[in-house]
Amino acid sequence: MLNKILTLAAVTTTVAALFTGPAQSAAADPIRVGFLTVKSGALAAGGKQMEDGLQLFLKERNNMIAGRKVELFVADSAGQPAITKTKMQELVEKNNVQVIIGPLAAFEALAVDDYIRKAQIPVISPSAAAEDLTQRKPNPWFVRAVGTSAQPTQPFGEYAARELKYKRIAIIGDDFSFGHESVAGFQRTFEENGGKIVQKLWSPLNVADYGTYIGQINPKVDAVFVSFAGGNGLKFIKQYNEYGLKGKIPLLASMTAVDEGILKSMGDEALGVISAGWYAATIDNPANKHFVQGMNREYKQDPGYYALGAYSAGLILEQALKTVSGKIEDKPAFMAALRNVQVAGDPRGLLKLDALGNPIMNVYIRKVERKDGKLVNSIIKTYPDVSQFWTYSRKDFLAAPVYSRDNPVAANLEK
Repeated sequence: MLNKILTLAAVTTTVAALFTGPAQSAAADPIRVGFLTVKSGALAAGGKQMEDGLQLFLKERNNMIAGRKVELFVADSAGQPAITKTKMQELVEKNNVQVIIGPLAAFEALAVDDYIRKAQIPVISPSAAAEDLTQRKPNPWFVRAVGTSAQPTQPFGEYAARELKYKRIAIIGDDFSFGHESVAGFQRTFEENGGKIVQKLWSPLNVADYGTYIGQINPKVDAVFVSFAGGNGLKFIKQYNEYGLKGKIPLLASMTAVDEGILKSMGDEALGVISAGWYAATIDNPANKHFVQGMNREYKQDPGYYALGAYSAGLILEQALKTVSGKIEDKPAFMAALRNVQVAGDPRGLLKLDALGNPIMNVYIRKVERKDGKLVNSIIKTYPDVSQFWTYSRKDFLAAPVYSRDNPVAANLEK
């Protein structure tokens, strides 16, 4: 009788192992996260900040999310679309990652859109703001931790016309999709509120000198709006001052042109620059204070656009994994959790996504000031709960062509 009991126990144990072993093994395996960043070229400064933000997130959690260890695979796209696609393929097909955080630039995201769909790999964008991935051609495997290129500039155009009372503005922007889309959003709302864009100049992403562009600025404009990524804002604003235009023609800027990551390298030439964005290190809430303290402790600098984007991507990943009890292997459930995520403890406050995977969040009008011996973006106005469609109906917005270099048409340009 005893032998029968022992035999039955052995069989029961074996059967239980057959059913629970793989699940337990999967739960014990590390979650494999790919991180697609930029370590060289004009966008490398942003790439370094992205990496700092993500590493801080993981360090705070001892590289554990939802009870599972995280294994991070980092790939350098060099900010080149062809390399971006190759590196993404390597992350998926060689490193077998289960989710990717990245890439950095809008044109990189557009380059890998088809591959993301084909590979069905969940992607959380910490920076790349290519608009149609969450608009007219939504990618079901793609969500953003940050907004579209035009999301902060649409309210900014209205602000420039209504509150700054500017009538005539000249524009200089990076000649790639981020520059095109952010400029287009600003132009649309500025002109809808009575202003005129009388000059538009486009500079290459890797331009060495802005002198020829600054020399072309119409001296009769009320202000200049610039849209630069990476370290280009640092170069431009320094030269703007050297050419004697600071104090003569006010400077308005995209969020990234005076990002906290490059403000530390600027001087008085940046004082007074007004910009718009969904983040500032000066946001006064407990989560942001914790984030800023962590970045200062680990990297001796305030966080900005790129660091915040990667840190928030980590928060989104964490919340989605908690929703599925860490079971990232259940890809449909995990992707559904990503698309329905709400993060209460984001440095910006409550983070929630719209039906197309893009955040709805505050947009802040910011002014560069010096406080406690360092340059900061002080918040001077808040536009609450801004969607990627601004105040337009989603249907009408999506029926129009995507923002681009030539849309909306610049009907008020002067020679």
